[in-house]
Amino acid sequence: MTAEAVLAAARAAGVMIATAESCTGGMVAAALTDVPGSSDVVDRGFVTYSNAAKQEMLGVRAETLAAHGAVSEPVAREMAEGALTHSQARLAVAITGIAGPGGSEFKPEGRVCFGLARAGHPTFTETVDFGALGRARVRTASRDHALRLLQAGLVGDPKSSQ
Repeated sequence: MTAEAVLAAARAAGVMIATAESCTGGMVAAALTDVPGSSDVVDRGFVTYSNAAKQEMLGVRAETLAAHGAVSEPVAREMAEGALTHSQARLAVAITGIAGPGGSEFKPEGRVCFGLARAGHPTFTETVDFGALGRARVRTASRDHALRLLQAGLVGDPKSSQ
C-alpha cells in the first residue's frame, strides 16, 4: 500500500488522518507527508516513544501501561483513541512494538501492536509478529502495515488489511 493511495482514499472520504507512533518514531506520518499536498488530509502525528509521552500526549492510562505494558493491544487502542481525541482527525492509526534488538520471551523482537480508531466505529486492534528481522526492517514493515490499516479503514474493514 502506498501513501499516495491512502491519501487519495482519505480525500475521497473527506477524512483527516492522525498517527500515534512509538517504535516507528514518526515513519508513518513521514510517509504520508512526503507526498505533496498531503496537508489537506493529514492533521498531525504524535511520536510518543516514552510511556510518559503516551500518557501526556494521548491520554494513555497509567493503569493500562502497568497492567499490560507499552507493547500491548490495550495500549495501542488507547493511543489510537487518544490521537482522535487530541486532533481534528476522524481516523487514527497507532503503533507500539519492539523493533529490536532485544525483546523477551513474552514480548519478542518484532512484535508490534496496532490500533485503528475511526470516529463512529469500534476501535480495531491487532498484534503482528514480524520476527527478528532487525530494527530497520521491523520498523519499515510496521510502517507499511499501518498504511494498509489506514487504507482498509478508509474503504471498508480493517481486518481486510491482512
